[in-house]
Parts: sequence; C-alpha cells; structure tokens
Amino acid sequence: MKNQAVIFDMDGVICHTNPFHSEAFKVFFGKRGLNPTEEEFEKHMYGKSNKYIFKHFLGREIVGEEFISLENEKEGLFREIYADKIITLPEFLPFLETLKNDGFRTGVATSAPRANLDLIMGTLKFAPKMESILASENVRNHKPDPEVYLTSAKLLDVNPENCLVFEDSFSGVTAAINAGMKVVGVLSSHKQEELPPCQLYINDYSEVNLDTVRELMK
Repeated sequence: MKNQAVIFDMDGVICHTNPFHSEAFKVFFGKRGLNPTEEEFEKHMYGKSNKYIFKHFLGREIVGEEFISLENEKEGLFREIYADKIITLPEFLPFLETLKNDGFRTGVATSAPRANLDLIMGTLKFAPKMESILASENVRNHKPDPEVYLTSAKLLDVNPENCLVFEDSFSGVTAAINAGMKVVGVLSSHKQEELPPCQLYINDYSEVNLDTVRELMK
C-alpha cells in the first residue's frame, strides 16, 4: 500500500443523509413543541455533533444518561426513516474501488453514532475497503477538533500531511485543516463560499479521479 491515505466523512460525503436527519430532527423536536426552520438546521445541525445540536435547540447542556437517551431516540428515528433509502453520492463506490486498486489506504471518520455507520456500511458493503473506521463513540472531542482525523492517520499509519480528506461541512473541513491534512470540499450541503478554503471542491465523485488525487497529494 501507498504511504498515503484518503479519508471520508460519512453524512453528506458518502451518502446525502442530511435531508433525512432534518426529517428525524423535525419529528424529535416537534414532540417537544419546537419547529426549527431549514435555515436553522443549515446553521446549527449539518456537520454538528448531537451534543452541540441538543444544546443549541433545547437551550441547555445535555449530559450523561439524558444525552444517551435523547441521542438514541433521535438516531433511531433517523435509521427508521433512512433504512430503505440508502444510496451513495454519484460514483462514490467506483471512485473508492479505483483508490484501492491504486494502493491508497482509506478510512471513514464520522461524527455520527456507530449504529448509523453500521447501517450504511451494511447496505453498501464498503467496510472491508476501509483500514480505519471511526464514529462518534471513538473520540472525546468532536469536529472541528482534529481528533478524529489525527486518530485516523495513526490507525492508517500515515502522516497527516499525506492524508486527503473529503468533507462537506464547515466544522468537518476545519477539523481536517486543523489536523494538517489536504481537503476536498463536497458541495452536497453547503456552497463553496460557506466552507473554509479547500484544495478542491466537487459536487459528487464524477468530478474527481485518480489523476486528481495524485495531483492533490503531491
């Protein structure tokens, strides 16, 4: 394998899950008499950890058993809504296959719970192609903290400067930059001007290929 790695976030990067998270949160908050707008979700839900989302919309810090209970409720709603709708962003799986055939190490690094990742990996069957798989339970500090990406680099046995990250959110791009990695911004949830500066921006994987990755990794 190369001493280079490509790491993918999950929500908005492997699959365009944000509309289904919005749907789940609308049900979740509706039970509590709250009705956030799509604009509020864009600012305070996409790419954010549940700890941040609950604190922002519920107006207080949620910790301990209460946090576990609320997260299980909301993510259970998401998995129920999304289970029969799982598809990747266009051309993700062929792109991943191309990377593996060329010897790149690959990983997934998400702020989502492992159960969500397992649901998606179980359907799409890409887990065997990942040398590193990290979800929210595997880190103490969530994006924009670089912990999940620095931990990924260690598991992949690759220096951070030799890692290329695909991210779609402000906090995710910031986390990758803070880790000292190169970043491709995936414009599934945000416009280019809403993200920190990336080496490249794409709408989906039909717009990137092996030559692009090699050039970015120079």
